[in-house]
Amino acid sequence: MIEINGLVKKFGPFTAVDGISFSVARGEVLGFLGPNGAGKSTTMKMVTGFLAPTAGHISVCGHEVGPDTLAAQRMIGYLPEGAPAYADMTPLQFLRFIADIRGLKGSAATAAIARAVDRTEIAGVMEQPIETLSKGFRRRVGLAQSILHDPPVLIMDEPTDGLDPNQKFAVRKLIAEMAPTKAIIISTHILEEVDAICSRALIIDRGRIVADGTPAALTARSRYHNAVTLTLDAGDADAARDALSAVEGVVSMEEDARGADHSFTLFATSADEADTSLVDRVGNLAREKSWNVRTLYGEPGRLDEVFRSLTRPDTEKAQGDAA
Repeated sequence: MIEINGLVKKFGPFTAVDGISFSVARGEVLGFLGPNGAGKSTTMKMVTGFLAPTAGHISVCGHEVGPDTLAAQRMIGYLPEGAPAYADMTPLQFLRFIADIRGLKGSAATAAIARAVDRTEIAGVMEQPIETLSKGFRRRVGLAQSILHDPPVLIMDEPTDGLDPNQKFAVRKLIAEMAPTKAIIISTHILEEVDAICSRALIIDRGRIVADGTPAALTARSRYHNAVTLTLDAGDADAARDALSAVEGVVSMEEDARGADHSFTLFATSADEADTSLVDRVGNLAREKSWNVRTLYGEPGRLDEVFRSLTRPDTEKAQGDAA
């Protein structure tokens, strides 16, 4: 439903997006990740026809952005960064305005507004000026306008920014409910959001794609994948460190944290990242030694560590490679 090929955007001598290509199918929720300035928002603005690309092609539901931009935009619901809206309007006035722009009239407009208001839970603020609303409610008004016309493609820049935990849960639930019939791109800095709602994650750094896969596949690239975290009484720390170093497969250990409750956490990594049985061997050792185990679990991996390893500055990468 979304096809992007060789997309480039230059601002004078600066290249913000550098030849990226990817596609998004119906039923996919693509998490679009990257550090600030990586090119995420610029890419979204080009897909929605807000910015013209320097080079490359974009197709939305078979309509090419550029030659057929308006037809492509009819297929898109867009929540921009910051969820801009007319501050002196009420949400009701704003949504009526958006319905008119989208060609919805009479009872069709009324029904579409009612559906969007219900799904975004903004009924209680419909008569307040938007400028008086909290950041969270302004974001939800922006979300309501993006889904008003029930588009097949949704592009959302930080959709849960400014929301409290309950509101975030509600928005994630809504996205999950809509996902089977739509192609959805979500830009986010919240990595837990990727695990919660995305079927695929794409990481961009300095305008180029550096990773593309399911959240599980990316997490498996972490050096913590299938490692073991063990929390014990601090008094067992020295003995545990020595005993764990002799466990089959353990190649490194680090002290992860010392708790205020006099606990001690050791982190053990395996020579074989596919080895899922290390946690069993560590557990058997703990029983054999009669340690007072506070926690013991195998790590699935850490997406934040993968993200940092792929997007850190070149100077850090070079130092890491040299080490």
